[in-house]
Amino acid sequence: MDLIKKWSENYIEAGCDEVGRGCLSGPVVAAAVILDEEFEQNLVNDSKKLSFKTRMDLDHYIRDNVKCFAIAELPPAFIDEHNILNATIHAMHNALDKLTVRPELILVDGNKFHPYNFIPHQCIIKGDSKVLSIAAASILAKNYRDKLMIKLHEEHPEYGWNTNFGYATKKHQEALIKHGITKYHRHSFRLKYD
Repeated sequence: MDLIKKWSENYIEAGCDEVGRGCLSGPVVAAAVILDEEFEQNLVNDSKKLSFKTRMDLDHYIRDNVKCFAIAELPPAFIDEHNILNATIHAMHNALDKLTVRPELILVDGNKFHPYNFIPHQCIIKGDSKVLSIAAASILAKNYRDKLMIKLHEEHPEYGWNTNFGYATKKHQEALIKHGITKYHRHSFRLKYD
């Protein structure tokens, strides 16, 4: 099924998505994408449905062929202070702040968003598998975060972040029991490891 390229008839649309919401470690990352009218790529889909290699291949195409895009991250300390929902929405706002073109309509994956700069928004459940700009944002955000977690893995290889990317896998949880938490862990996301 082809993803919807335009949600509205006449507005400049920015698709927004985030990644890392359910992780035990690492930042939450959000991306915002405004498509070019000529953007054509039928492989773009919800990042969770694509292989690592396909996502990485699409990353360059998206960056080179959209009108503009931006990526923003917020660290575990911000998540702990403001909670993951507020951190997620704030990261999306930060990504929107960085766009070089002002959108006239914001399309958000999910069902929660806070108003942004008097620009109307539309929350779309499973938007990353329905709307092309949101799917493109999901790919950029996931690739950015995966690369970051692979880099952090070099500093703390015991947690397996190069394969679990901070999610609560068995290996990650066992490493938390054995080694405790790092500065990259979210203190508010507690398991029975202390």
